[in-house]
Amino acid sequence: MKNTNITSTHILISGKVQGVGYRHWTVQQAQKLGLNGWVRNLNDGRVEGVFEGDQNTVEQMTKSCYDGPTSARVTEVIVEMKEPNFLEGFEVRFGD
Repeated sequence: MKNTNITSTHILISGKVQGVGYRHWTVQQAQKLGLNGWVRNLNDGRVEGVFEGDQNTVEQMTKSCYDGPTSARVTEVIVEMKEPNFLEGFEVRFGD
């Protein structure tokens, strides 16, 4: 039986977020929090991700994306709630 308390968020992060370890940082944070999902670089310079887990943990992760790793300079974070896909694990994805 699937956990019905799972929340899913699609996130787009803009700014100086590529070439600064943002994806690696995201994987570390998500795994530390026990979230499932993925993160990837987009061709337009943004980072895209999906976080799935309990609502408080997803909100905590989303808030931390406004800062990111030390060398990142986040200018915008777009967050959209979505239906969970019940992903397992957290990974870096490549390509569009």
